[in-house]
Amino acid sequence: MEQPSASPGPFDPWSAAFVADPYPAYAELRATGRAHYFAATDQWLVPHHADVSALLRDRRLGRTYLHRFTHEEFGRTPPPPEHEPFETLNGQGLLDLEPPDHTRIRRLVSKAFTPRTVEQLVPTVRRLAAGLVDDFVEQGGGDLLSAVAEPLPVAVIAEMLGIPESDRAPLRPWSAAICGMFELNPSEETARAAVRASLEFSAYLRGLIAERRTDPGPDLISALVAAHDEGERLTEQEMVSTCVLLLNAGHEATVNTTANGWWTLLRHPEQLAALRADHGLLPTALEELMRYDTPLQMFERWVLDDIEVGGTVIPRGSEVALLFGSANRDPARFTDPDTLDLARRENPHVTFGAGIHFCLGAPLARVELAASFGELLRKAPGLRLVAEPEWNPGYVIRGVKELRVEL
Repeated sequence: MEQPSASPGPFDPWSAAFVADPYPAYAELRATGRAHYFAATDQWLVPHHADVSALLRDRRLGRTYLHRFTHEEFGRTPPPPEHEPFETLNGQGLLDLEPPDHTRIRRLVSKAFTPRTVEQLVPTVRRLAAGLVDDFVEQGGGDLLSAVAEPLPVAVIAEMLGIPESDRAPLRPWSAAICGMFELNPSEETARAAVRASLEFSAYLRGLIAERRTDPGPDLISALVAAHDEGERLTEQEMVSTCVLLLNAGHEATVNTTANGWWTLLRHPEQLAALRADHGLLPTALEELMRYDTPLQMFERWVLDDIEVGGTVIPRGSEVALLFGSANRDPARFTDPDTLDLARRENPHVTFGAGIHFCLGAPLARVELAASFGELLRKAPGLRLVAEPEWNPGYVIRGVKELRVEL
């Protein structure tokens, strides 16, 4: 495999110091090249905004290669047979499919996930956010992550799917176990936990889908059961995988945007004071917080046909790692990218991706963030940090373990 002259020396996703602040390393990567081979994960790191943005839309790359090649033809080792429950669940979700299956499923899911659906959820999201923040204020503060950031998006997705409140306790643990497989070089222990969660979550959803077939309601699962287009319908596995993806993608990023966002605001008192003085800044503030400290740091794609990035040929069979966190701090695209500017108007961040895999839930995520940040700004105007947070060891989905604050 051809390798570039520059080395990605500062890139160390298993280092606690790097995870806590990867941005200086990203600056070095951008300064020393446009594509860096990283032997530890057998990937090509792409740090520049223009390249990340272009490759997200480039059909020579894919989230999977199995629509065109076998594992052997692509030069890759098949996953172990014992991982099959996770691979089936993940492989039938929108995020890991390519056309024509992706086109068909996204079209059907979009029928159930319309702007009108999101608009109808706004009162529910605001009610849930208000209740969580009221409880948090009554307690005088605590861990903002477990009290507000985590429960809100999980509750919203559960409401959307029609999951009864009494059944919701395992949702977050199931999601966390499955998402562990999206980190770099996951361990066998992580894989076993993901397989177990895949089996349990799938079995639960199959039961719920069976109920909705005979007794439909106003929920998303009922809408997915009913969705059809010219005789095409979602298979049961596609419905299960879609529901799991909606939970995983629909809350992991929102949880970390909320907690990381408040950690950012509390480290920038002048910007926080400006936001507290003018809540009308909130829409641009949320976009800036998503840019400044991106919850999903890396998005991986397979190279289906040879590509060239900055003079480096990346051959078919390779994997590229698009560094969202780096792209969102690229001075070639953003003025003063390392400066937090809550009033920033031009903000083409790649936090929600681009191209055919652009986040279907982006409108809902914005509604949730506006609700929780708005409630906290109104009801906890003196919110302040108690202790500097520790970061979770994961790099791809990057967030703090807790965020302890007082009012």
